[in-house]
Amino acid sequence: MTMRVRAGALAVSALLLAGAATGCEGTEAGAGGNGAGPSASTSGPDHDAPGLPAALTGQRLDWKSCKAPVKAEGSYAKAPGAQWQCTVLKAPLDYGKPAGGTIGIALIRSKAEDPSRRIGSLLFNFGGPGGSGVAALPGSAGQFTTLRSRYDLVSFDPRGVAESSGVTCRGDKEAEAGHRLDFTPDTPEEEKAYLADSAAFGAGCAKKSGRLLPRVGTADAARDMDLMRQVLGDDKLHYLGFSYGTELGGVYAHLFPSRVGRIVLDAVVDPTAEYTAHSRGQALGFQRALENYFKSRGVGAKDGTRRVVKLLDALDRRPLPTTEGRTLTQSLALTGIVFPLYSKDGWPYLTEALDAAEKGDGTPLLRMADAYNTRDAKGHYSTRHHSQRAISCADTKGRATAAEVKSRHLADFTKVSPVFGPYLAWDLAGWCADWPVPGKSVTPDVSAGGAAPILVVGTTGDPATPYEGAKKMADELGAGVGVLLTNKGEGHGAYGNADCVTRTVDAYLLQGKVPADGKTCS
Repeated sequence: MTMRVRAGALAVSALLLAGAATGCEGTEAGAGGNGAGPSASTSGPDHDAPGLPAALTGQRLDWKSCKAPVKAEGSYAKAPGAQWQCTVLKAPLDYGKPAGGTIGIALIRSKAEDPSRRIGSLLFNFGGPGGSGVAALPGSAGQFTTLRSRYDLVSFDPRGVAESSGVTCRGDKEAEAGHRLDFTPDTPEEEKAYLADSAAFGAGCAKKSGRLLPRVGTADAARDMDLMRQVLGDDKLHYLGFSYGTELGGVYAHLFPSRVGRIVLDAVVDPTAEYTAHSRGQALGFQRALENYFKSRGVGAKDGTRRVVKLLDALDRRPLPTTEGRTLTQSLALTGIVFPLYSKDGWPYLTEALDAAEKGDGTPLLRMADAYNTRDAKGHYSTRHHSQRAISCADTKGRATAAEVKSRHLADFTKVSPVFGPYLAWDLAGWCADWPVPGKSVTPDVSAGGAAPILVVGTTGDPATPYEGAKKMADELGAGVGVLLTNKGEGHGAYGNADCVTRTVDAYLLQGKVPADGKTCS
């Protein structure tokens, strides 16, 4: 099965790495007040969305102690502490027919510590797409203690994810076989198997989750967030979105500019990059991170790249044995290399894994690939990648064929990154191959004229969402709306990892202090 490099759930990335290295189960990693919501309408610039019935906008949420999330993967799939409450929000399946059927959106919250100074709810999305906020927020809450002083911390599983009518496409047996395919096919037989598996994945989604597939796109998730805002009793939406969550936040601002409160977008997806450019940008970002990793070890970028390419070529011919009872293939090794590049804290694990592989032991790389692929020790895979694929394919047009990949993209991507380029070029053909639902648009519209200032945070060494995307997002939001904050550093996401960024974001969210556009933290 093909696997797009995800813009993952950043807040838990360091703990993910710890789980992978030890062989444990891992997981992915404006100002406004509270009060009654303004109106029942969900229309902004998207005038096709009719108003919602009072049965939805006036619903009372039944908050209760949280049980362990059944469908979320990894070490956070357990009941959180007593400070957490969970509930289910009813949302329209189809916002074009809001009085029709509904689906449940799972929510979790921890109430503000100081009710007398409470600003409202602060909504979180940790990325993916496909990541479970219900599972991730309790596990990463230590990073947000300061924000909890004045906000209820709230997150959710977006529609089609985990506890919110999660998309299901295949079982563990099919997933295991798919992950063992060659993601960079060299022969007609390998290409046929790769594309056939990709098409079978989409067919499985249609069979198991067909009713939901046309309704899991980012625009619908943004409308769900505005319904949350109303039901939670906030005049404005206050939001902290990471990675894919930045795209979701940008789309929300476009649809509902007058309802933007204090919004922060960290590790930013480039809203101007169409399907091919997005993958090419990721090839560049991960190559840049790999070269920075080698430089930190005193190894030249070209020499380090050649070393990895040599290892991958050898694995293509002969997989390595592991202590897990499975072999390390070329594709699994590449996935294992991607994983620790999300955070500089992961670099020592990459060193250990590469050294072991060159000595004939593929175990460390396989364990990191398993963590990335959400495979537990019993061989069970979560459905996070099912949701990720369903959401991204519902959003995007411009899918490439295998012939186009070979004639137009493969050589170019390989030049950008000899390590990751071939993998991401072939992904263009496999990711949404024969997808049963047409994509909505080439790129998302995030223009938000008239909205309150939105803080956009980009890290210069971000592998998954290259820094250039932050500048593009700030520009696309519009003059006076997008405020760019640059973090000179490594890793996917800056809040909680860079002190200067954390202080600046906290001052904005807690006190409404908007930094100067173009501020730089080092």
